Order: sequence, then structure tokens, then C-alpha cells
Amino acid sequence: MATNGKNNGEFSFVASNGSARNGLPKIQTHKKRTDDEICHDDSVPSVRAQTIDELHSLQRKKSAPTTPINDAQGAFATLSEDERQKQQLQSISASLASLTRETGPKVVRGDPARKAETPKLSHVTDQHFSPTLNISDSALKFTHILYNLSPAELYEQAIKYEKGSFITSGGALATLSGAKTGRSPRDKRVVKDDTTADELWWGKGSPNIEMDEHTFLVNRERAVDYLCSLDKVFVNDQFLNWDPDHRIKVRIVSARAYHSLFMHNMCIRPTPEELENFGTPDFTIYNAGQFPCNRYTHYMTSSTSIDLNLARREMVILGTQYAGEMKKGLFSVMHYLMPKRQILSLHSGCNMGKGGDVALFFGLSGTGKTTLSTDHNRYLIGDDEHCWSENGVSNIEGGCYAKCIDLSREKEPDIWNAIKFGTVLENVVFDEHTREVDYSDKSVTENTRAAYRIEYIPNAKIPCVGPHPKNVILLACDAFGVLPPVSKLSLPQTMYHFISGYTALVAGTEDGIKEPQATFSACFGAAFIMLHPTKYAAMLADKMKKHGATGWLVNTGWSGGSYGSGNRIKLAYTRKIIDAIHSGALLKANYVKTEVFGVEIPTEIEGVPSEILDPVNTWADKKAYKDTLLKLGGLFKKNFEVFANYKIGTDNKLTEEILAAGPIF
Repeated sequence: MATNGKNNGEFSFVASNGSARNGLPKIQTHKKRTDDEICHDDSVPSVRAQTIDELHSLQRKKSAPTTPINDAQGAFATLSEDERQKQQLQSISASLASLTRETGPKVVRGDPARKAETPKLSHVTDQHFSPTLNISDSALKFTHILYNLSPAELYEQAIKYEKGSFITSGGALATLSGAKTGRSPRDKRVVKDDTTADELWWGKGSPNIEMDEHTFLVNRERAVDYLCSLDKVFVNDQFLNWDPDHRIKVRIVSARAYHSLFMHNMCIRPTPEELENFGTPDFTIYNAGQFPCNRYTHYMTSSTSIDLNLARREMVILGTQYAGEMKKGLFSVMHYLMPKRQILSLHSGCNMGKGGDVALFFGLSGTGKTTLSTDHNRYLIGDDEHCWSENGVSNIEGGCYAKCIDLSREKEPDIWNAIKFGTVLENVVFDEHTREVDYSDKSVTENTRAAYRIEYIPNAKIPCVGPHPKNVILLACDAFGVLPPVSKLSLPQTMYHFISGYTALVAGTEDGIKEPQATFSACFGAAFIMLHPTKYAAMLADKMKKHGATGWLVNTGWSGGSYGSGNRIKLAYTRKIIDAIHSGALLKANYVKTEVFGVEIPTEIEGVPSEILDPVNTWADKKAYKDTLLKLGGLFKKNFEVFANYKIGTDNKLTEEILAAGPIF
């Protein structure tokens, strides 16, 4: 091409033989190259899209369809991708089926906001998708299934559609749980049928409040109808229990992205291969928490109801959006299913030393369970829920659910650093401009929480399994100041204190408390157990005896007097005690027996003042010490009356041993 005319090296005006319209010269934009040129402004091909929607579709790459299947095993092993997805949708449709219709709703994968993904009616040919009986408005529509979405996808759904959802400065998703900011134990019901009437713990002290099968089905129908009336529902297929021999498949159907992300974090996340072979779940949760139950339904005492049907393997949630109901509901289920397999379910923290020694930590709120089980010199197996089987210990969950009130980087660096992209922050307050979270602000609730994947903890052991425990540590914050900082327990004493589940409330813990108040929670988690506490205690003793584990009672509370006159035992001393337990040094110590509780206490521990090991030495008023000791012993005895007449096994020998292990005076 001729290049006569002015040329500035960037573009040139072409001579008249290359004229454009109206006789004006054409502008040629090809840059003249020079030998010393470093970068080139070469033109690139246009995008392969004719519309903006088509361009947006190019932005999202399809996920890899599946991973190879070993030995072609599993429910979907020999199926094509289309057939596999079809069976998956059929399974979800069956989960959402009304009890008055033969088939479930029409379901399709994808976000209804993306119109192109909604199929035409003519595409639906399978009977599972086309109810023919009792046709209703909801039967004529599609329910879009948002299946096992990633955290990024769930962030988008929450921020776009759920008021009160924000991304904090650290990358976590801040959400609101609505009117309920904690569990509603008085609204939790369990179906009492011919089987559960004999198997479960009912009556005084039990957390199990009965309902009948018919009432459960009424609430189930209400929840399913609500979920099917929505344009879309979230479905999570996940696992409980890191032990592959004893894991449970769970399906969670919910209406909120917040709930889906919460359970994505708290349950164990399947691999693509595990997901394609998932099949039928072992247990299903229907979370219709935005919709109330009918107060006039039998057994209902409010607009909230959390209902467990162990025969149907189903849980229904109505009238509460607090996500913790799902987590603890499944924990209750594991407290029922696992003992049937001779596996002990435990409300405990668990860590492991580099030499493979495992310790269990039991304790109620304020006893230091989280602080002491989180040890940078040891691996974290889990912080809350575990199983002890013939294979060893395993974490039930895939995440952690940590309290956030007054959280600081200095006090809890691991939790602080885990609050990042993918983490759910419940009911926290943040700056409206910077989105910086104020963890000291209780404007919404004091029960602010963070739900994050356990992989976010640097020293987490993945997979979350370990060998049989060597030490079982029972923590108590004794505000009466009469329990020793550490006691070695016999097996019957371990069972007694495990069943008791003691700690003390102090002023500031709850309104109206002026002096220490003893509180007892059987098995250190009475709100979640299903069987009688003595059954779990007997299993614990059996496993401890079989595997040579030692029981310890550690007081993280007061010394030298009760709350108000004595002093809190220094955390540094408690850590030294725990270190001595882990190392085995405390097993080699010399011991003396205490009065009333009859436990053995060491005479010395490296790094701990010997005078505090026996609490009587720290009290100036010896009579006050004795009176307080007898008072606490009496509270233990009174609490244990509800368990005293329960017979364990074919004879009453074990019951008598446990009773003899309590306070004697």
C-alpha cells in the first residue's frame, strides 16, 4: 500500500488514490516498526460473541464434569453425565415429595434468574418430574435446585437476594439469623414411637420432648410445601464423620444461601467423585426456618419447631433461621446412630501430639475447652464433636463454629485468621463504610459466631482422625474454689464426673447471679444427647479401659476462696498441668487422696506452685473451706439423684461403682 503523505510513525494519511468518502484521505493506523522496538500493538481477534449475554456466558467456564470412577462402582458409575444429573434430580425431587402426592415437584438445576437455563415443559418426560395426582399451582412450576454451590456462588446469592448480607473487610460473609440468635431447646421435639419409647431418654432431666408421628408429618408437609413454593432452593449433599467406615450421608434442603454456606463449612465436603456416587442420603434436613409452624398444631408451644423423626431419618425446621439448629440437630442424630454401631459420640475438643498421643477435652462454656484444646505444639483434630470407634477418634464435622464476642487477634489468633473469604459471620456489627467488624459490639446479640472450614486452622490434622485417646480431660470452672487444679480419676470417678458435667456460673455470666451457682450438664452436652447418660458413660469407661486411657479432672476456676474472695487459677499454671498430662510426666508423680470427693492429687508439678495443688492450703479460713466443700459435695449428690436408680447392664454392679465414686461425707 502507498504511504505517501504525512507520517508520524503512529499513523499516516494515505494519498488520494486511497481516498475515503467525500475525497478525504484514509487514515492508516498500522504502526511503523523500528528495529529497536520492544513491544508491539498488534491487533487481536474480536471475541466470539454476538450479544452481551453470550459474552457473559464465555466468562464462566464449565466445571470439569466428573473425576474418573475407580472400578466403575457406585450408583451412577456406568451412566452418562446427562443420565447422572437426571438421577440426581430425581433423588432431590423425591426428597421434596409431598406425602399426599405420588411424586415430587418438577426440579431443574440452575438459578432461575438465568432465563436460558429454565427448560421448556416439553423437555420434561420422566414421571419423577411430572406429578399427575392432586395437581396444584406449585405442581405446575419448576423448582430450581442450586446444588452444592461453591462459596463464591453462595456469596453472590446472599448479597443479591438476602437483606443483611455483606462482605466484611476481611472477606467473610456477614449475615443475620433473624429474630432468633440462638438455639430454641424448648421448641425441639422428637417423635416418640414404639422404638424410641424404649431407646431414648425421656422424662426429668432429658432434653427429648416428645411429639407424635402425625404432628411431625403435618410440620413436614408445611415445610416441604413452603420450599416447593419458592422459585429456588439450595441443596447440600455432604458427609458427617471423617472416619470413612462410619460416615453418614446428609442432605440439607434450605431457602437461604446463608444456610447453605454455613453447612458447606460445618459438614464434610465431598470430592467430585464422592458426590457423583452420593446416591440416597442417610438423613435429610428440611430447613423452612423463614416460615412459622402453626401454633394450633398439637405439641406446638410457639411459632418455632425443630422436629426429629429418627425412623424417617428426617429433621424439619420451622420458625427459626438460626443456623446452629442444623449443626446441633445433626449432632443429636449422631448421638443416636453412632452408639447403635458401638461407637461413642462425644461433645468434646480433641488434639494430637506429634508422637500420636490423643487427648479429649470435655467442658461447658467458660471452662477453657477451646483455649486448652488449641495448642500450637499439637495437631487439632476438632473443636466440638467427635466419635470414638474401633478405629480411633474422628471429627464429626468439617468446620468450626466459634464464638466471636470480644474476639481479638492477640487472644485467639487462629480464630481471628480463620475469618476470611468463605467464613460465615453471624449477627456481628461492622462499620457501614469500612466494613471492619466490631467484635465487642453486642447490639444484635452476645452470641455472635463464625463458621469456617477446619482447613482454615493452620495446625488442623487433615483428615481429622487419630488413634485411640491416651488422656480424657474433664474441665470444670469451679467458682466455689474447693476443687484441686488437677485430679487423677479412677474409671468409676471418670464416669461419675462425666455424667455430672459440672461447672459453676458466676456474676456476669447470667443476669441476677450474685454468688457462684453450680450447673450440671450430663455428658457435658445434655442438650444434645438422645440416650440415657449412663449409656454413654459406660461406653466411655469400656473404651478407656480397653485402650489404657487415663481420666483427669482439671479445675480452671478459683483457688484460695470462692469467687469474690479467691483468685482465678492462672492460665499459665493450667497449661503446665495440661503439658504434664500430655507428656506423661503426671502419671509418674506422687499422689495423695482428698477428703469428700476422694480424688487423687499430685504433690508437685514442674512450673506449678506446690501449695496450690491441694486447695485447703490456699484458704486462710479453714472452716469456710470445709463448709464450702461440703456444700458443693451436696450439690453433686442432689444432681445425681436423677441417675441413681438407673440400672446399667444385667446387674447393678456398675451403677453401684459409679455411685460410690461420688462425694462421701
